[in-house]
Amino acid sequence: MSIEERKAAVLRAVVQDHIRTGQPVGSKTIASRHGLGVSAATIRNELAALEEMGYLTQPHTSAGRVPTDLGYRFYVDALPDRVSLPPPLVEEIESFFGPPTAHVDELLHGTASLLSRVTGYAAVAVTPQVSGSRVLRTELVPVGTGVMLLIVSDTGRVDKQMLEVGHEPGERVVERASRMLSERLTGLSYGEAARRAAALIREMADEERRLVREVAAAMRQLRDRSSGEIYLGGVANIADQGTFDSPDALREMVGALEEGSAVLEILQAASGAIDDVTVRIGRENTLRAMAEASVVVAWYGSQARPVGAIAVVGPTRMEYPRAISSTRAVAGHLSDLLRGLAG
Repeated sequence: MSIEERKAAVLRAVVQDHIRTGQPVGSKTIASRHGLGVSAATIRNELAALEEMGYLTQPHTSAGRVPTDLGYRFYVDALPDRVSLPPPLVEEIESFFGPPTAHVDELLHGTASLLSRVTGYAAVAVTPQVSGSRVLRTELVPVGTGVMLLIVSDTGRVDKQMLEVGHEPGERVVERASRMLSERLTGLSYGEAARRAAALIREMADEERRLVREVAAAMRQLRDRSSGEIYLGGVANIADQGTFDSPDALREMVGALEEGSAVLEILQAASGAIDDVTVRIGRENTLRAMAEASVVVAWYGSQARPVGAIAVVGPTRMEYPRAISSTRAVAGHLSDLLRGLAG
């Protein structure tokens, strides 16, 4: 084992033990637990060197060391590309995604709970965004004296919006307008669909024009919604475990999670390709409230288009292999589901 290899092994041992116990890790503990084949004195020298390099810090003079954000980053970057999950967790994830469904909003609500359950941390799921979605089906549905616009996208989004028609249109009027819209808007982005609906007004009979004009206006409103719904799961997990050293840090992190715009900022900062996993550790996060947290993000989508994201949020003292593998597995299942819906 070279000196550099030994430093890496010592650093890995500190990170693993600190994640497990939450306590500073000393040279005697490493020597007895990790079988590095060197003395405690040699390990002590390596700990001092790693501290000088910025990978470790010593809370108290007589205490062992704990990892810094840089130490966690080294550890995460050195993890194998794919770490297998325990069979029970694989079964739980596969069971959740077993029955096919087109109700992606409901599915993602459950996904946040699933991800928090299998990791033990907080979890976030964001439904597909309008910008990455195309119209799969449109329908006008009479509701009482009004009309509701129903749009199903190729990413599983289901958007519903009541139209301000001002009067009760006849059933045949609604039916004709619905049929034409479905024929002309399928396959278009929401912005393209808004423009196409506006152009269709000229082709409509007088009694249908107001209805289609309201459809065009509704499509423009939907187009301008840049984000999907945000679902949280398991925020109480972190508080119950006591994995944050500072109560103030925990409160700030929970506050950020409960604020929708903050969640989107966190996820956008970690944007990537479909099924890739990005890890932001401590002060790598753009929000000050997440300075003592780690965020594991994966984007899901169909046809090479990332359209939504899921994430695990916890302390920097996180079980990274499980969090990364779980997030990757769940994102993969979501992408498979969307490919099936689009397909």
